[in-house]
Amino acid sequence: MNYPSYPRPAVEDIARLRRRIAASGLPPKVTDRNLLVATWNIRSFSQVYPFWEENPDSPKRNLRALASIAEIISNLDVIAIQEVRRETSGIRKLVDEFLGPDWGLILSDVTAGESGNSERLAFIFDRRRIQASGLAGEIVLPPSPQGDPARQFARTPYIVGFRAGEERFSLMTAHINYGHVPEDRLPELVALAEFTAHEIKDRATSPLAEEHNLIVLGDFNIDRRDDNPLFQAFISRGLNVPEQLLGLKTTYDTDPKYYDQIGWFMDESFTLKYNNCAGSIDFAGAVFKEMSNFLMSYRVSDHFPLWVEFIIDRSAEQMGWTLGLDEIQLGMPDPLSVVPD
Repeated sequence: MNYPSYPRPAVEDIARLRRRIAASGLPPKVTDRNLLVATWNIRSFSQVYPFWEENPDSPKRNLRALASIAEIISNLDVIAIQEVRRETSGIRKLVDEFLGPDWGLILSDVTAGESGNSERLAFIFDRRRIQASGLAGEIVLPPSPQGDPARQFARTPYIVGFRAGEERFSLMTAHINYGHVPEDRLPELVALAEFTAHEIKDRATSPLAEEHNLIVLGDFNIDRRDDNPLFQAFISRGLNVPEQLLGLKTTYDTDPKYYDQIGWFMDESFTLKYNNCAGSIDFAGAVFKEMSNFLMSYRVSDHFPLWVEFIIDRSAEQMGWTLGLDEIQLGMPDPLSVVPD
């Protein structure tokens, strides 16, 4: 990112945005220690107006908006992006001209059909910190036991594998069909929960599996959590949403919405070490401060990014095995303190 070339309004946006990022509790990226995974629905991410000033026509997203989007993403290791459109020049400009050559981009195909909304799913990742493992594919539901074809997702979920240090993990992102009423979302949420539990999770237990440490993340159009039937469908087959995310709204609306989720199976099939650290970055009122949040949302987004932190430094744990420490001792903040000075 070439900050000296940014005009004053963009710099002011970023100054306020950095305070919001810090307030979210997002930790810094520390080499060989942590992994920051995120999800963000970037509203109708398509073409971008290639100038810093406002476009009197369309699109409304301009270079000033890309500067704020890039500022957020640069603090993360890998982020799943929903609502990328058929036209990819905007997201490519974001990666190539704002994030730079150290960043990678993986895109799904366009989901055809009216309900697919010509959308793609994407992953942007910091290649200095993680690498793509080679796994990439769209989720296709199997036929019924009678051989009848299953109704597929309106927008096909996308799974990609990554490596961070010695850790392997896979991210499956989705954008669940909104429908006319909330009940319209239930079939896709149930299908997704069942598929991840009975297909991918089972595969992940094999030492040769590609789908290690499955994390499911994206825009699931779940308006409420807790006892909401939509949220219960999402977690019905064992997916767990970290406690730190449960009370966080994911849109700028006055009426809180919880559309976006990050979850995984917290059992022996999941070996990444969650650091009990997660949050959202609320940028409403910090960027494009001179306009309403509604107008801002067409430039940045109407959704906030969600993030979680994992620890990939296993050195203390590995040395603890040599020292003969038990599980309780290994769980201490500093297990190596058993070694006297």
